[in-house]
Formats: sequence, structure tokens, C-alpha cells
Amino acid sequence: MIFRWLTERRRARLLETPFAPEWTAILERNVKAYALLSAEQQQYLRDLVQVFIAEKNWEGCGGLELTDEMRVTIAGSACLLILGRDHDLMREIESILVYPSSVMLPDQPRGFFDGRPVVNEGPTHVLGVAHGGGPVVLAWDSVLTGGRTAKDGRNLVIHEVAHKIDFLDGEADGTPPLDTMAQRREWNRVCSAAFLAHKSGEEHVLREYAQTNEAEFFAVASEVFFERPTQLARELPELYGVLRGFYNLDLGTK
Repeated sequence: MIFRWLTERRRARLLETPFAPEWTAILERNVKAYALLSAEQQQYLRDLVQVFIAEKNWEGCGGLELTDEMRVTIAGSACLLILGRDHDLMREIESILVYPSSVMLPDQPRGFFDGRPVVNEGPTHVLGVAHGGGPVVLAWDSVLTGGRTAKDGRNLVIHEVAHKIDFLDGEADGTPPLDTMAQRREWNRVCSAAFLAHKSGEEHVLREYAQTNEAEFFAVASEVFFERPTQLARELPELYGVLRGFYNLDLGTK
């Protein structure tokens, strides 16, 4: 209780500093989903971004020098996922490592979930990695492309942050932490049906990569929920409904 009070007090002090106009311009330019939000939601997102940037550890890798544009762009997309929740949903994220472009991972025992099919031998290039209990790794060029491209249903930051949320209940299995057994049953019913239909060849707004496994299904569905909500609500209304319930946010009528 005391720790939470201290945390909230620290965050309140952070928000005493006005959000820089140039940061708002970055959100407008690099996080196109920002335009889907109401004025009130945009203000709250700016507050979330301020706190997220201050509380996470940031590191530029591969010779990349981090800038405010990088931090604000990444935080802007990441904080969409807690727009209807609170910062506690981000507790799995402590460090964010940003590379200029794709990252080559050496062949190694699979001690973490990287959002890719299993690679049996040899190094592999990835655009993003979400380590369970470890950092989020992002390729800046892909972050920028995904954030700036409006309504394509592809956003690397949302994808990797969704994996980190998935880890909160112990494993990345496509089911985020839910409050009740009834919610879990409904989530499993809806998502299992949508996943199996997609695997069998049903075409809809989710891209083919969602067929990889249940964890990727959740991550891809989260990307689409925030970038193409109206189409998701129209084509997969039950899936949209459980995502809306989890994220506590309704963008499907905008």
C-alpha cells in the first residue's frame, strides 16, 4: 500500500511538467492510431507516455543514439494498450533495447519467447523480441514504419508489448491475465474458435502470421484491435468483444 502511494506520488510529480508540444507533434506524426482517440483519450495517452518514458530503462544498441522521437514514438504505441487500464499492465517491461534495424539472434537454447517459429540451427534475424522477465528488443526502422502507416494492422511495438502482457500470468499462451474463470472460459471459447478458423483458411482482417500459435494470435489481434478496430469489430465481432473487455476500450465505432 505504501509502495503504491509512493509510486502514484512520484507519477503525479512527473505530470506536473507540461507535455512538450514537440512530443505531441511526434505522436501525431509517428503514432497514427493517436488520431483514432478522443481529445480526452489523447490527453490521457500523453500522461501515460510521460510516465512510461521516465519509468523504463532505455538503451540504444548497435550504434544507435536514442532520441526523444524514438522514446515518444515507442511509448506512444506501447501506452495504447493501457489507455483503458493502468500502468500495472506494464510491470513486465523494465528495459527497452532499440536497434537501428533487424537484430540477429545467435542459435541458443530457447530460454525466452521471441514471437517467431522455433529456429533449430543457425542465427536468425528478428524485428522484435519480448523476453519473459527480460527486455523488449525493437528495430527502430520497423517501429517507425509500423507507427506511421495508418490502419494497416501492423505495429511492432503493440505486438511485442502484447507478448509481455501475455507473460504476466506466467507463460505466453495467448491468454492475458483475466480476473475470473468466467472471463477465461469466454476468452478461450472465442479465441480458440477464431484461431482454428484462421488456421483452416478463413480469410479476414488478421494476417497469416496469427496462425503461428496462440501467443502470436493474441499479439496480431492486439495490433489489429488498435489499428483497424472498425474492421475487426465488423469481421470478428466476438473477438473484438473479448479484446474490448480486456483492454477496457472501445474504438470499433470510430
